[in-house]
Amino acid sequence: TANNWNLLYLQKQNNDKNKQQMKKSFKTCRSAVTAYVLAAITVMAFSMPQGVAAKKKIGFQLYTVMGAMNKNPKASIERLAKMGYNEVELVQWGGDPKVFGLPADEFKGICDANGIKIISTHSSIQEDPAKEEEIMNRWRELFKIQKACGGKYFVVPSYQIDYTVAGMNRMCAYFNRVGKLAKEYGLTLGYHNHAHEFQKLKDSDKLMWEYFVENTDPRYVCFELDVYWCTKGGQDPVAYLKKYPKRIQLLHIKDDFVIGASGTINFEGIFNQFRKNKMKNYFVEIETPQWLRDKKNADGSKYSDDQVMDEMFKASAESAEYLKNAKFVK
Repeated sequence: TANNWNLLYLQKQNNDKNKQQMKKSFKTCRSAVTAYVLAAITVMAFSMPQGVAAKKKIGFQLYTVMGAMNKNPKASIERLAKMGYNEVELVQWGGDPKVFGLPADEFKGICDANGIKIISTHSSIQEDPAKEEEIMNRWRELFKIQKACGGKYFVVPSYQIDYTVAGMNRMCAYFNRVGKLAKEYGLTLGYHNHAHEFQKLKDSDKLMWEYFVENTDPRYVCFELDVYWCTKGGQDPVAYLKKYPKRIQLLHIKDDFVIGASGTINFEGIFNQFRKNKMKNYFVEIETPQWLRDKKNADGSKYSDDQVMDEMFKASAESAEYLKNAKFVK
């Protein structure tokens, strides 16, 4: 009997020892697997191509290639995507209910298929106090379209301005009303400047653009600063970004032609301050220069619309490369 008890005791000790060894082996194995997985992730991260590891968001205003967009929106979007553009701002001049001739959902599908996100659009409806209800209903239709596209902003690209304090007060009140309506559709109304907004009002020392910023409701109205036209208007975009950090939520990145080529726009300072303001959405916009419109072939014939668009696509590709290579663009 004593021998039997001794035998049972020895078997129990062996079993306990085996269990401890198994637990130790399991922990060792688990640690090894964890270390392997972490090492694999690290290797993958460092071995990824730079463009894949941290792809920059580069926006594009489709007005740049308007002729091509109206002719073949699908091919144009595909071409821009290959250049590296992955965010766009639309154009719906005159309150066009379609997006480059297509229903909103169809156009959005083309963008989605090419990894392009719709952020904003441009359109404008002038105030008409005698037709207030009609005007507001037109805005509603436009807001529905932009919401269907998945955009966040609706920007007024130009407006007939009365350069008096009274005229500006009417304009501010109108934009506040329209901006409040936009909020019902989950959108933020914005205003895009040219150079002329940086002149003084006729009956005030205040610059029109500054008066507009300071007398619209920040809950309903934001601003898209066109840095090129701001500079041409004699003002410093960086100074405005510092002065109105929350009001300027969008940028138009523009130059004489190809972005960065003229050396006259402080893009590094602009991007650094914009990022400091915790803003991120910007759009390359290239306006077709007169010299390109007048350009001729070797036989003396004028460039066709397709040839002009090809040049605009080339300038867009060079601009994308500039931004991809710029260290100050994150």
